[in-house]
Amino acid sequence: MPFPPLEPIDAERVRVRLLARSDLPALHEVNGDEAVTRLLPYATWTSPADADAWFERMAKIQATGLAVQLVVADKASDRAIGTALLFRLDEGSARAELGYALGRAHWGRGLMHEALGALLERAFGAMALRRIEAEVDVRNAASARVLQRLGFSREGLLRQRWVSKGEAKDVEIFGLLRDEWPAAATSNRGRQE
Repeated sequence: MPFPPLEPIDAERVRVRLLARSDLPALHEVNGDEAVTRLLPYATWTSPADADAWFERMAKIQATGLAVQLVVADKASDRAIGTALLFRLDEGSARAELGYALGRAHWGRGLMHEALGALLERAFGAMALRRIEAEVDVRNAASARVLQRLGFSREGLLRQRWVSKGEAKDVEIFGLLRDEWPAAATSNRGRQE
């Protein structure tokens, strides 16, 4: 069964909700920052046309039912500060991949941990996923820490997995099972991001 319609998910300081075209100016600030996209598998946005092209591509992917593109928004203002993506849904295995990015102004405050925690609760609950995977550039220690705090296990190294910005990049693969959630995340909540 493809991803069901997703209602907004409220956490303490953030809201995770479906992407809207009106989010593009705020997301251009996020994805137009080389510091944010340096270790991600896509090019830094350089113009509003890049944002429009990304929006159209995400709409087509989401229309397949095998992905859902979300924004992480500041709960008070509902302004997009990042993104979260569940994609490559394997219906037979109840498995999907997770991707995410957060604007630099919001780093180090635990906001992505909070957003992904709320999303995982929905993914393993109402969305009935059994396994979620994430790939992280080996140089992205902060992203790996977020996943590990959420209970993900490092499962291995995928050599030269991504080609991005003209470079083949090694990535670590992380996995989390429904029956590990939320116990693994609860035991890791005391650690600093």
